Amino acid sequence: MGIEPKRERCGVFERRLEKFDQIVPKGAEIERLATGFRFTEGPVWNFQEGCLLFSDIRANQIKKWSPAEGVTTFREPSGNSNGLTYDKAGRLLACEHGNRRLSRTERDGTITVLADNFRGKRLNSPNDVVVKSNGAIYFTDPPYGIKPEEQELPFQGVFRLFPEDGELTLLVKDFDRPNGLAFSPDEKVFYIADSSTKRHIRVFDVNQDGILSNGRLFAVLQSKEPGNPDGMKVDVKGHLYVAAAGGIWVFTSTGERLGIIRVPETPANCAWGDADWRNLYITARTSLYRVRLGIQGIKVP
Repeated sequence: MGIEPKRERCGVFERRLEKFDQIVPKGAEIERLATGFRFTEGPVWNFQEGCLLFSDIRANQIKKWSPAEGVTTFREPSGNSNGLTYDKAGRLLACEHGNRRLSRTERDGTITVLADNFRGKRLNSPNDVVVKSNGAIYFTDPPYGIKPEEQELPFQGVFRLFPEDGELTLLVKDFDRPNGLAFSPDEKVFYIADSSTKRHIRVFDVNQDGILSNGRLFAVLQSKEPGNPDGMKVDVKGHLYVAAAGGIWVFTSTGERLGIIRVPETPANCAWGDADWRNLYITARTSLYRVRLGIQGIKVP
């Protein structure tokens, strides 16, 4: 279990453009909710239970935080889980970084392996995952969880999976380190972060069949601080929130950087939560943070 201090106010807001004030309302504060973890990632809000799940990769655990109970352990071992989300039926999906697979937790608690290979070769180490409104699952597969000699695929891919029949499609294979990913509110645009030294985000058009096309540069997140673009989320107005050097970088849908929500540790991911989906939870190395914002986030099933 993480060490749970009395909730602590910390962090600052770095405003670049006036539009940032619509996102960060007057009086907004950043809270550290819990600390003492080894490497936090993959936050996702469970609306029915009113709690947050997140990964502690190096501890090989999925943790659970709720206002009433604080932090407890939801699953151990977790396969060194990384990205987490829910499918349309409310079942937990996990990128099992250590087990090199994408899994689903069934209603009875059993684990179903959804994908662990592509054309007979083992996946690298699935990292982040999102679900489209039609139920299709999109995930990234960088090699962070394996040694170079363990890699079987000659690329780091972005995949789409139809869970009904197990059809796995390679969408993009020219990323160095594909990582965080997010759909625009209308699902016509798809963002993918490259956590390599390129430190950039690319954006793609989503065709009617769900295939990606017209890949182009969206933003470069260069900084003297440590931290490459990682997990990402989108709000209902289409703003993109990127965990990167120094905090959560906020962009308009056209690539304007509005500002940074700065936290004391380098963040890896973020997620919307609570009853109105206006609280942004941030996983940053050893701690879990929260900030209440002025625009609602995209809901998770």
